[in-house]
Amino acid sequence: MDLRGKAAICGVGEVGPFRKAGGRTAVDMMLEAGRLAMLDAGLEPPEVDGLLVGPLLVGAPVTLASMMAEYLGLRPTYADIVDLGGATAAGMVWRAAAAIASGAARAVLCLTGEAVDPEAFYTRGVRWAGLPPPEFERPYGPMGANSGYAMIAMRHAYEFGTTDRQRAKVAVDQRQNACANPRALFYGRPITVEEVLESPLIVDPLHLLEIVMPCSGAIAFVVAAPEVARSGPHPPVYLLGFGEKVTHSLPSHALSLTTSPIVYTAKQAFERAGCTPADIDLVSVYDCYTITVIVTLEDAGFCAKGEGGLFVEEHDLTYKGDFPVNTHGGQLSYGQPGLAGGASHVIEAVYQLREEAGERQVKDCQLAFVQGNGGVMSEQVSLILGREP
Repeated sequence: MDLRGKAAICGVGEVGPFRKAGGRTAVDMMLEAGRLAMLDAGLEPPEVDGLLVGPLLVGAPVTLASMMAEYLGLRPTYADIVDLGGATAAGMVWRAAAAIASGAARAVLCLTGEAVDPEAFYTRGVRWAGLPPPEFERPYGPMGANSGYAMIAMRHAYEFGTTDRQRAKVAVDQRQNACANPRALFYGRPITVEEVLESPLIVDPLHLLEIVMPCSGAIAFVVAAPEVARSGPHPPVYLLGFGEKVTHSLPSHALSLTTSPIVYTAKQAFERAGCTPADIDLVSVYDCYTITVIVTLEDAGFCAKGEGGLFVEEHDLTYKGDFPVNTHGGQLSYGQPGLAGGASHVIEAVYQLREEAGERQVKDCQLAFVQGNGGVMSEQVSLILGREP
């Protein structure tokens, strides 16, 4: 499907992130983010005729899309719920573009968010109680995603010699980016490699500061037809290429622990956009764990398989560096408000391409690679976003 230049992101809205919800519900925050995104796009509710909503991790009603539409004053001709885990937001971008290209809508509002109780999040068995019975994993006592990504990190080290210090470098550079982002939960709190390695070992070999920070908040964005986007107050950010693939749910069913479906999705995205990894100015990729970034860089073609650890060690991943990655701080240091964590990578690319990133602005940012990751490296969506259609 050729969607190059058929749609553009023209409005964004951000609520939080907050370490604690403070009594606010996910719906409340998503509605606020949605209103902010429409204002940012210069659109009134009657002008928005499409709606995509991410599922809520807690208490999601079956009529969520219509409920959100009613609250926002929308009467969409196209509405749906997208569930690709952390890849949901990236998946929304190309789905909205496809709806626009088909004539089903002209402006699609995309909503993600979550209200997280930090204490309940870490309670063993509570957060994962609703998942299908993983009969090949539960007997060994895994603790949700932590153990799955720990196995990936352990296997990557075994196969390729990736070190703890190399993984820690990812967290350190992204924290430096967060120190330039006032919205980030860890704004103004730099860390060192030694501090990462001295933080508690959660699941061998992953330390606490290598693991995402769960929090509350919401992020919304508007994807619109080019003529609608160009009429707004900001430069449009065009979808140039995309790729999507789902290969498994549980790590025990993965074809490989060290090679992900990104091998397919990134190839598709680059081919559709007509560019290569060498052309990219900003990398904004899902980072639930430090090892996720390393595997993503390899599978997307920014370095060879097995060389990700050495690559992040040799390159400066900060907004000032030669290879900017997750300039908002990533979910490791910005925070992960549910599925809005994945959306943070989308809107950071928008900020950078619109040259609105402030202190952390990447010089002459023209093309961005965005990666959404769901499950344990199982649901993947790659996007190429750019200034020009």
